[in-house]
Amino acid sequence: MHSIHRQKGMTGAGWLIVLALIGFFAMLILTMLPSYMEYYKIVSTLESLEEESGLETPADIRRLIERRFDISYVETIRPRDVSIKSAGPNYRVRANYESRKHLFANVYVVMTFDKQVVVKPR
Repeated sequence: MHSIHRQKGMTGAGWLIVLALIGFFAMLILTMLPSYMEYYKIVSTLESLEEESGLETPADIRRLIERRFDISYVETIRPRDVSIKSAGPNYRVRANYESRKHLFANVYVVMTFDKQVVVKPR
């Protein structure tokens, strides 16, 4: 026979574990989200270089990157950290960087970002 007082559902300890996991992942997302938003600003800047006219030299490319980083408030990577290398008649522009965010105590979240575009001088 089944007892009338049979318990159903989670215990208090079970709920505590579930809430702790939800809290941890919420904290992780809130810590990482600004870095990903900034990465998409960098991607937007680099991809816009592909359609830009009047870029003849690496100095022109770097000046444009610097202006757009200033407008977009990009602070993780500086324009001088973006590499611009000659690739035949074109330029290969690459932003390769790492973002470290403090989570708690001595635990950090490390995110590596890498974006590369080819710019044709016009």
